[in-house]
Amino acid sequence: MFLENANPLVDEMIQILNPKGEVVKPEWMPELSKEVLLKMYKTMRLSRIIDEKTLQYQRQGRMLTYAPNLGQEATQVGSAAAIRQTDWVAPSFRELGVWLYKGAPLYNIFLYWFGNEMGMKMSEDVRILPISVPIASQMQHATGLAYASRLKGEDDVAVAYVGDGGTSQGDFHEALNFASVKNTANVFIIQNNQFAISTRRAIQSKTRTMAQKALGYSMPGIQVDGNDVFAMYAVTKEAVDRARRGEGPTLIEAYTYRLGAHTTSDDPTVYREESEVEEWRKKDPLDRFRIYLYSQGFWSEAEEEAYVKAQSEFVKETFESVEQSGMTPLEDVFDYVYAEKTPILEAQYQERKAFYAKEGK
Repeated sequence: MFLENANPLVDEMIQILNPKGEVVKPEWMPELSKEVLLKMYKTMRLSRIIDEKTLQYQRQGRMLTYAPNLGQEATQVGSAAAIRQTDWVAPSFRELGVWLYKGAPLYNIFLYWFGNEMGMKMSEDVRILPISVPIASQMQHATGLAYASRLKGEDDVAVAYVGDGGTSQGDFHEALNFASVKNTANVFIIQNNQFAISTRRAIQSKTRTMAQKALGYSMPGIQVDGNDVFAMYAVTKEAVDRARRGEGPTLIEAYTYRLGAHTTSDDPTVYREESEVEEWRKKDPLDRFRIYLYSQGFWSEAEEEAYVKAQSEFVKETFESVEQSGMTPLEDVFDYVYAEKTPILEAQYQERKAFYAKEGK
């Protein structure tokens, strides 16, 4: 429906639910049960609660650098809801909603942002790769997973997420080229939040949209309102089903906005006006979804208040648990690089021991 006639050269962004919470394209509305709708909303709401509380913890000196997801919840949860549990996800570092929807424990997520790499050791049934900090490197991991799935005779799809800044990296283009040539079962989702740290989208790339980059690799490219959870679900579902049928990869541009800072080490007031942020707050993905659920009688203000209170306590308790037991032993830096320490690494380890012994630590 969406991809068969998709033309990224035409100015058309797929939208089903507008900022007022109104369904403007009922013929495109996906058939989702009340149970699924509430799971999607609750995951988005939990993501927002986690972000808000984690930012507080970081400012209190209780947390390391953190990358908030504020404003991008619909892009993440809408797409995550459209993929099968056995499908793979190759994330960047701003996919909290995806992790939560696919069942990643919050304890693990906090553990990672607390500086403990064991946080990214998920159970096999979650099927999320560890965070790839080198920008866009996860794109090639996703193509490899999809190619391996075919060689094994399986029909699992690999979904990769990347920011708009990541499209300027060579890994992004290599991944799309390989996926196109090998016709792999991939879905590539660009979270176009308008900034690569402080670099505006308009000076990152000459293309009018990020979706147009698909044309160079002979795959469908489509731009979606990334703040519309229904549009993200519907388009991702079609792309995933298409990939599973053996019809090849798809590039989806989720047009959204990063309401918060790039990370807690960033000051966005240096490169953007608050008036711009306020305009995007009017398009908040949580607000429009909540209004829709209210209108359908699926959710109420009382349920909202109770859920926020309960989840805030859950987040607090989980963080405190990590805070008490999540410190990374310094020895791990040496123990988990190679199966056996190399002579150079062993020498560094002994130097570290001697230094700490001298300091009385």
